[in-house]
Amino acid sequence: MKLLDHTRESLLDYTVRQCAHVVPDGQEAAFRTIADAHLDEALERLHRCINGCAPWRPDQFNVLQSSQHCIYLYLLSNTIWKRSGETAAPTRLFLMNKAFNGIDLFYEIAMPEVFYIGHSVGIVLAKATYGNYLVLYQNSTVGRHKDQIPVIGDRVILYPNTAVIGRSVVESDCVVSQGTSVINRRTPAGQMVFRAADGGLAFSPRPDDLLQEYFRL
Repeated sequence: MKLLDHTRESLLDYTVRQCAHVVPDGQEAAFRTIADAHLDEALERLHRCINGCAPWRPDQFNVLQSSQHCIYLYLLSNTIWKRSGETAAPTRLFLMNKAFNGIDLFYEIAMPEVFYIGHSVGIVLAKATYGNYLVLYQNSTVGRHKDQIPVIGDRVILYPNTAVIGRSVVESDCVVSQGTSVINRRTPAGQMVFRAADGGLAFSPRPDDLLQEYFRL
């Protein structure tokens, strides 16, 4: 994968400098060491994600493209945590993502291999089940309630200001329309999900070609 305006080493330097700016605790050397050890795997994961997303140029990572930068910081944090069990560096990367991109995406959350972020600001994601080819827009929320954890299927789109909460199941190929909350409900597969006039949910078939806008399937 081509790193636009960066080499691998300059990307590492850039990431370390960003970390020092957000978390100025004097631990740059330790952070650099562990980030360096896991950077290649994180970039491989990012490469697969970028190549799966239709709006982005294949085989090219632009750190100044904010959604790609957001996914990069998450993947590096998650890779470090999964491979080493270390939490200090992943926590720093989590805080960086909050500061730079306005997203609450903890490093322990298992995101799918391919997901697309339209705008990251205000996205809050709990430790739920996320299917592949997920689309997220600003102010979308996935939240658990005690031991009730949402399940989101494959090829789901969460438009701005949506919420999936509690024991909800959003089945595959669903689109949750702007401003709609799914709370302790199951949505049928292949449906557009709307807020009904009575405050409940309404459904209509999802357009067949909608995902082509987002993914190379």
